[in-house]
Amino acid sequence: MVSQDELRTFALSSSPQGVVARAAAIPAVGLDELVRASDGSRPASTPKGAVPFLFVLAEVTDPHNVGAICRSALGAGATGIVIGKHRGAHFSPSALKAAAGAIEHLPIALVGGVAQAVSELVRRGVWTVGLDPEGEVTLDTLPVATEPIALVVGAEGEGLSPLVRQRCDLRCRIPLYGPVGSLNVSVAAAIAGFFIAQKRAAGEKSGGEVG
Repeated sequence: MVSQDELRTFALSSSPQGVVARAAAIPAVGLDELVRASDGSRPASTPKGAVPFLFVLAEVTDPHNVGAICRSALGAGATGIVIGKHRGAHFSPSALKAAAGAIEHLPIALVGGVAQAVSELVRRGVWTVGLDPEGEVTLDTLPVATEPIALVVGAEGEGLSPLVRQRCDLRCRIPLYGPVGSLNVSVAAAIAGFFIAQKRAAGEKSGGEVG
């Protein structure tokens, strides 16, 4: 038991809710640990044998969005997260709180450059799908949902950078039917992630057909 002043001194969050835990830092993994494949081959597999299902955060700057995406990714069955070391929010107390425990269960790779990581994923046999309002395919017609896949989500407001967009295998858009032209990045990631999860589950039941 400690005083409120001591608690505020230890806490990195503005609202620790009366409890602070001392814990080791969450270890980052290498991109190699998220996907294993021969150069240029498809499909890849993770060290545990699962078909890779990754979320790539390309310059997402709001820690609440980072945490929310991680929470949705874990719920959708993602096998890992890729996030850039620079020009994006990392795992601050706000992100950890928004993730509600998800970050502790997801392998996370920190990369020097997201565009280079996207190219590396392509080379390793993972389909890279960028969420883009002007994408050439719609989410409901995405042809590689049951394949090794990395869902790439861009910055709030600006979306994917031109270089990241160019390096993705496919650009996918979520059909919108109202007057609003875009969705919050964490909401878009959740919609796309659970759609892919549904397709993957259906593919397993039907023998792994591409859906």
